Amino acid sequence: MCRCGHDGEVSSYRLAEPPLFTRLRHASRVLIAGAGGGFDVYGGVPLAVALEGLGKKVHLANLSFSDLRRTPIDDWLAPGVAAIGPETVGNDDYFPERTLARWLASTDREPTVYAFPKSGVRPLRSAYRALVDHLNVDALVLIDGGTDILLRGDEAGLGTPQEDMTSLAAVAGLDDLDRLVVSVGFGIDAYHGVCHAHVLENLAALQRRNAYLGALSIPPGSPESDAYIAAVAHSLAETPLRPSIVHSQIASALRGEFGDVHTTDRTDGTQLFVNPLMAIYLAVDLPTLASTVEYLPLLEVTDHAYQVAQLIEAHLTSRPHPRPSSPIPH
Repeated sequence: MCRCGHDGEVSSYRLAEPPLFTRLRHASRVLIAGAGGGFDVYGGVPLAVALEGLGKKVHLANLSFSDLRRTPIDDWLAPGVAAIGPETVGNDDYFPERTLARWLASTDREPTVYAFPKSGVRPLRSAYRALVDHLNVDALVLIDGGTDILLRGDEAGLGTPQEDMTSLAAVAGLDDLDRLVVSVGFGIDAYHGVCHAHVLENLAALQRRNAYLGALSIPPGSPESDAYIAAVAHSLAETPLRPSIVHSQIASALRGEFGDVHTTDRTDGTQLFVNPLMAIYLAVDLPTLASTVEYLPLLEVTDHAYQVAQLIEAHLTSRPHPRPSSPIPH
C-alpha cells in the first residue's frame, strides 16, 4: 500500500512497521532534539535506544534552559551550540543536558548532549545548521514533552509555545534532510490550558494531508522503556530541586500507575491523571506541521527569545474567534 508520507513524497506504510520507523528506515545518522527546553530531550531516549538497536548512529540535543554562559569556550562547537559532557562546568542544581550526559556515560553510551541557548529563530536555525553539518546527519526528530507543539495557533489555549515554536520554525528552514516531530505525554499539557480535543482535531487534519505518522506505545519492560525509566530516575535524583514534572508522569505511566499519582512535590495541590496514553509517541511530518501554524512566519525575523514571546502574545490578542475548548466526549 503506497501513500504520501508527507506532502509531495510517496512512502510505503504498512501495519507491521510503524510509519515513524518507515520514515527513518534509510537514515543512518539521526539527530534527536528536545524542542521545548528543560528535560524535553529525555522524551527521545526510547527512540534513540530503538534506532541504535537498528544500527543507526544517534545524537542527542536540547534547547536549553540552563545557564550556558558558564560553559567553557572550548566546549562550544559553533555560535549557539555547545557540546555538553559529564564534566562540563555549569549550574549544579539544574543542568538537564549534563545530567543526561552523566547517565549516558554510566551506561557506556556516547556521553555528549548538544545544547542550544534560548534565542530567536534566526540564531537557532544557524546553530542547527552548524550541528547538522558537523554530525552529517540525514534525519532530525524534534521531541516535545507534551502536545503544545501540535497546536496551530487558533486554539483557546496554546500551552507554553515559545520554545517549541522557535525550534519548529528553526528546523522547518532546513530543507535538505528528513524532519519529523514526535510528541510524548498526551494529556500533561492540560495543566497549561491545552484542550486535547483540539490536539486530536489537529492530528486528524494532518492525517488528511498524509502527515500524521500514527501513535506508537513505548512497550513496558522493553529495552527502550527500561532505559527511559532509568534515565528519568537518575534525573530526579540529580535534580531534586527542579525535577521534571512531565517525565516523572510519563515514567509513572510506563510503570502502570494510574490516576492522581505524584512522584514530586512540585505537583502538590494539583490533580493529575496519569494513564497509558502518556507513554505513546505521536509522530508527524515536521514541514507539514509547520505549515499549519498560522503565526509561525511572523517568528522568522526573531533573534531573541523575548521577541518570540512578544509576537506570540500579539498573535493571541489579535485573534477574533479562537476555537473554544471542549471536552473529549468519552
